[in-house]
Amino acid sequence: MKVIAINGSPRKQWNTATLLQHAIDGAKSKGANTEIAHLYDLNYKGCVSCFACKTKGGASRGRCVVNDDLRPLFDKIEVADALILGSPIYIGAVTGEMRSFLERLVFQYLEYNTEHSSLFKGKLSTGWILTMNVPQEALDPAGYTTTFKAMESLMARVFGHCESLLATDTLQFNDYSQYETPMFDENKKRLRRKTIFPEDCRKAFELGARFAEWHERHKRK
Repeated sequence: MKVIAINGSPRKQWNTATLLQHAIDGAKSKGANTEIAHLYDLNYKGCVSCFACKTKGGASRGRCVVNDDLRPLFDKIEVADALILGSPIYIGAVTGEMRSFLERLVFQYLEYNTEHSSLFKGKLSTGWILTMNVPQEALDPAGYTTTFKAMESLMARVFGHCESLLATDTLQFNDYSQYETPMFDENKKRLRRKTIFPEDCRKAFELGARFAEWHERHKRK
């Protein structure tokens, strides 16, 4: 079985990357082969609106034809058993790199038909790991819950399954004294990092393990 994690954060050793690593460790504990791709290391753009993936009877139907650093990654995803996407939330949404990646990944499989079907072959267990500075109680008032549900629904529509893990009110800096952040209580942030974030890491580990186990129940036909 193969589990691929995608890091949409520019940081490779902070909240998002840490949770993705725990998810990968969980998958490994069940015998999965794993890989983490860091989007900020890759050279690519979002969808260029060429519509080659929608050509009638063409060899490119259901396949993005743009030949850049995402092409090898898409090839790996097509034969993977699980895909875990991780991103911090910047101004109410995933990072620009993750958004561009999603445009290219998802659009190639979307059918323009009344059934809203998918050209992706088989089923792929997918998951979101989202980290954010927003506290849990602010998700609904800020509209985040609706946004995250829509992201989850899209992935489920295209690949067959999706679930999300949200890490809220995260620690942004090692040293808050270097930045103008009067709206935050550094002591509370650090306490949450010590008490809540380890629980988030445990949940990420369990998510990865669960996805690896689903391989047996959702084998490709």
